[in-house]
Amino acid sequence: MYFISTRGGERVTGAQAIVQGLAKNGGLYVPETFPTLSQAELQDMANMSYSERAAFILGKYLADELGADFLQSACEKAYSSFEGDDPVPLVKVDGETGLYILELFHGPTCAFKDVALQLLPYLLKKSLEVTGVNDDILILAATSGDTGKAALEGFRDVPGTKVAVFYPDEGVAKMQRLQMCVQDGNNVCVAAVKGNFDDCQRAVKKLFASEEFNAELAKRKVRLSSANSINFGRLAPQIAYYFSAYVDLLSAGQIEMGDEIDFVVPTGNFGDILAGWYAKKMGLPVRKLVCASNRNKVLSDFFHKGVYDVKRNFFRTMSPSMDILVSSNLERLLFEISGRNAELTAKRMQQLAEEKEYSITSAEKEILDKEFYAGFATEDGTVDAMFEIFDEYGYAMDTHTGVALAVYMQYYNARTKEDENDNTPTIVLSTANPYKFPQDVLYALSGNDVKDSFKGIKRLNLLTAMKPPKSLIALRYRPLRFKTVVANDLKKMSELILRFADGEIVPVPDKE
Repeated sequence: MYFISTRGGERVTGAQAIVQGLAKNGGLYVPETFPTLSQAELQDMANMSYSERAAFILGKYLADELGADFLQSACEKAYSSFEGDDPVPLVKVDGETGLYILELFHGPTCAFKDVALQLLPYLLKKSLEVTGVNDDILILAATSGDTGKAALEGFRDVPGTKVAVFYPDEGVAKMQRLQMCVQDGNNVCVAAVKGNFDDCQRAVKKLFASEEFNAELAKRKVRLSSANSINFGRLAPQIAYYFSAYVDLLSAGQIEMGDEIDFVVPTGNFGDILAGWYAKKMGLPVRKLVCASNRNKVLSDFFHKGVYDVKRNFFRTMSPSMDILVSSNLERLLFEISGRNAELTAKRMQQLAEEKEYSITSAEKEILDKEFYAGFATEDGTVDAMFEIFDEYGYAMDTHTGVALAVYMQYYNARTKEDENDNTPTIVLSTANPYKFPQDVLYALSGNDVKDSFKGIKRLNLLTAMKPPKSLIALRYRPLRFKTVVANDLKKMSELILRFADGEIVPVPDKE
């Protein structure tokens, strides 16, 4: 299968797309055509393990180049690090209204990014072999909290790779910061940037596009690749869990083959929900994809008004991984709804960079209205939703899932106004373990406020009886390895990366 750039001018194989990450013209790679699944294939997935399901879906895009046997082996290895028998269990919350939660946080870093980033190193290594690339790969990532740790853990000490992560100073939760800054491995580098996630992401994209910077790396026989969802190799594994959730409902007798269901996705950079839309294009019976935003509601406003406008205040919230104004993966959706008009997509991205906004046509907005529902949750609304679900069902969730539940309630009320008997099964994607945000979760569930995260973990455990992950508890006793803070300055950030590529920034081995 071939992949093309959303901004035109490039056509590459899947392996090339994974190795490069971002197209040379700044565009994002998308499949030249979307593969589809028959109902018989979907039914067959019901008898597969999750690793087999994931390998099967990935095979639709990559098997012709990477091999079906390799994909199966890679998925088995990647998901063996997850807790429990099922890496992505589907939990029934309310059978009467058809509410389910898909738990995506059972990987080693307790966030949904593990589903892709435990697998990506295998995909990248194989892609390097297939394309004949002998250079070392430098994974460069911007993170709003979870991608960074998942990338660092996934690529830790993988031969031939280095991993550099930029995160917004004061823009991530304490647990997220600790997870990154105590990271072990001899091929990792972590630095805070004085700014927000959009600043980090903007700088990383500029470094990818900089001929001068990439020429300097080439002198060192190093080339860039990405662990962000701009890389199709990061995005593709996320498609699989939408199919897996559907066939779990089939197996449980909750739906019949062909019945449509809804998904609610807490959304920041638009990658997770885009994976769901790709699943729908592949034939998954999805009625609506619900885009849930927090107080930084640029996406919600876009879906309602047809204008993407970042000329607005930026808010730090209790759901920091969603504190984003420039949602990179929306470019892939724009490309599709415009009729795959690469010239128009490139023009809109230029308008966003220069004028801080762009608009879509009424015909394009009609497509979005049919496919998506969008809403946002205030901080109070998030807290209320988390408390209500815990109070009624005993289910505790993190703050990002809380945003999704608050928007789910809005969506459920809207659809039952039109049809009071509408109990279409709805799956809310849960993207992080509640213990990653213990203070905010504790406050939402009990009204108690504690200043120390580890006291929060203890009290949350007493309240919910949920077992806290050992990896998070252990953070309390791990020494900080990375304390670097850099200015929001492209030159200084590039100098840091080049020093890292030269081996000058060598982490001190963890003595524990």
